[in-house]
This record gives sequence, C-alpha cells and structure tokens, in this order.
Amino acid sequence: MAVSTRSTIEKELTEAAAAPNRMTATEHHDSHDEHGPVAHGLFSPPTGVTGTDSRSGVTMIEAINQALAEEMERDPRVFLLGEDIGPRGGVFGATKGLIERFGPERVLDTPIAESGFTGFGIGAALLGSVPVIEIQFADFIYSALEQIFSEMAKMHYRSNGDARLRMVVRAPIGGGIHGGFYHSQSPENLFVVPGLKVAMPATPSDAKGMLKAAIRDPNPVIFFEHKRLYRSLREPMPEDDVLVPLGMARIARPGTTLSVITYGATVHEAIKAAGSLMADGIDAEVLDLRSLQPYDKPAILASIAKTHRALVVHEASKTNGFGAELAAFIADEAFMELDAPVRRLAAPDSPAMPYNHLLESAYLVDAAKIAAAMRELAAF
Repeated sequence: MAVSTRSTIEKELTEAAAAPNRMTATEHHDSHDEHGPVAHGLFSPPTGVTGTDSRSGVTMIEAINQALAEEMERDPRVFLLGEDIGPRGGVFGATKGLIERFGPERVLDTPIAESGFTGFGIGAALLGSVPVIEIQFADFIYSALEQIFSEMAKMHYRSNGDARLRMVVRAPIGGGIHGGFYHSQSPENLFVVPGLKVAMPATPSDAKGMLKAAIRDPNPVIFFEHKRLYRSLREPMPEDDVLVPLGMARIARPGTTLSVITYGATVHEAIKAAGSLMADGIDAEVLDLRSLQPYDKPAILASIAKTHRALVVHEASKTNGFGAELAAFIADEAFMELDAPVRRLAAPDSPAMPYNHLLESAYLVDAAKIAAAMRELAAF
C-alpha cells in the first residue's frame, strides 16, 4: 500500500511539473469563486491610478500607489520588492504602473520567499538603500518573523546606534472579503515590540501621508493596510507634499458620553455605531489611533478625561490582542478618571476567520456589535 501511494504521488508530481501555464500567486487568488475576493473587486488592478484626478477623490489603494511613486521620484534610494509587484502591479494594484515608470531595477518581482526577500531588504537598508517590501497578505508574514524580530527590530540597538534601517514592510491585513483562513488574519499585535514602528491607517489621505512619513522615517516601519478599505471609500487628496506623523491619533468623531479607541476598518464601524445612538442621547467619541507603535497615549488620556468611559475595539481576536495593552494602559494611567470599567470588543478567540459568508459576518466586529457595547457601557 505504501509503495502504491508513493508511486501515485511521484506520478502526480511529475505531471504537475510538466504541466503548462502554471498559475502565478496572483492568478491563484483570481481563481476564487463568486463569494471570494474577486467578486468584490478587491483583486482588480485599479484603472488610471497614476494621475487620478484628486478633485473627484481617490481610493486608499490609489493613495498608496501615489505615495510610492512620489517617494521613488523624490529619493532614488527608494526601491520596491515583493511578489507579483512588477508588470502585474501587485495583487491589489498598489504598484500598478511603477515598473514601467521606474524600471525593473527599482521594482523587483521576488519569488515566494518572504524570509529571503525581507532579509535582502535588511541588507540593502544597511548599505543605505530604502527598501519598501510588500508582503502579499499579512497572513504570509510569519515566515519572515525571524528577520523582522531578530534583525530588523534589533539592528540599531545591537550596533550601538551605528546602523539605521530605513525601510518599510507593507502588508494588507484583515477580513471581510471572504478570503478564508489564509487571507483574512489580523496579526498586528505581534509587531508591537521595541525597535519597530507600526502604522495602520483608516482613510486614503492618512494612508498616503503616513506611508510617505514611514518611508522617510529612520526606523523600520511595519505598515498595515486593511484590504476592505482599499476601494470602499474615496477622499480628496491634497496637492502638496503632506506627511502624517506616525504616533499621532486623530479624533474621527467628537463626543462626550464615552470614548471608542480603535484603528483600521473598525474606525468606520464605530462611527456608524455612534451615529445610530445619537437619538438615544449617547454621544460617542471615536479616536482613530492610526499608529500602534508608538501609540498616542496623551490623546487617549485626553479623550477619557472628557468622557470618563473607554471602549477599546479591534478586529483581531480578543485574547492577547492589542486591545489588552490599551486597556492595561488606561487602567494604569486613567483609573481615577473612569466612571465604568474599561470594556474591550474584539473578534472571538477562533483559530481563524471563517470563509462562509454567514460565519464571517458573525465573526467580524461591525457597527451593530459596537453599538450594543456602547449602550452597555453608557448604562453602567
């Protein structure tokens, strides 16, 4: 039986190796069914990204494309590397048109080898280049953790300040696109460690301004982009060279009853939830952290001093999520301001986000769930 099984496997491997038109990574994603990401237009490269009329507003993916192009134009040391980012323009179209504009020497298509090309980027940064690495999905970043944690995060410290790694690792994050187990994860909490900066914008203008700031930052930056936001909203883009500082939160919606502290896609869900409760006299403030490392501690304290209630919201699982750090900080630094316990709302502690659209909806933190948590906290 074992010999027969081995012969079958070897025969299938031989046939697969000889088969023509093997799919690229992007083509594999494009083969998903009608409930998958393609059905939502998420994998379709954007049209007219370069030179989009800013008066009509741009999407987040267009804003990221603009930021990359402008920084490559500004600084010849900036170069890109990642899977399918060349002629294909990336799975989501973030690098569409850049290889034609800047050439293959500065837009490098890599093999499926996250650890390898992340290490390559670290070496390039040590020699003075400015790599911007694209991890095709945040779910694929785990094989590069050794490079990120042991080298990227520690290089400045271990060199006694002699080495600076000016580099960015971009990664689409989050669910809600029917991507299933390996295209929907939210591992941002893993990267909130000394030696790294971590950013996660919620709007197109923040995505552009923060990415430009990240590329110019002398420290390594992990830059998460929630893929559900790539084409779901548009925003006018300033014509000037505007940078959005890392580590600075923004009040996405002012309020007085309670503070919702969040980031990424749940910023928009929290704003919807807050609007739905106004008729009931609940006026929630929504604080968009924008950066997770460093995060804006003074902004959190100022908001809680005004509302005296705190609801921490994120899409990742609750246990060991970044909300635990935020709740601990609030308990340590703002306890005397609180009129109610700090409340956390997050995804359930499931091993992965389900593919089935009904189960995925049950898993996700949406406006209805946030509104229910707001009511409970306001009533305490």
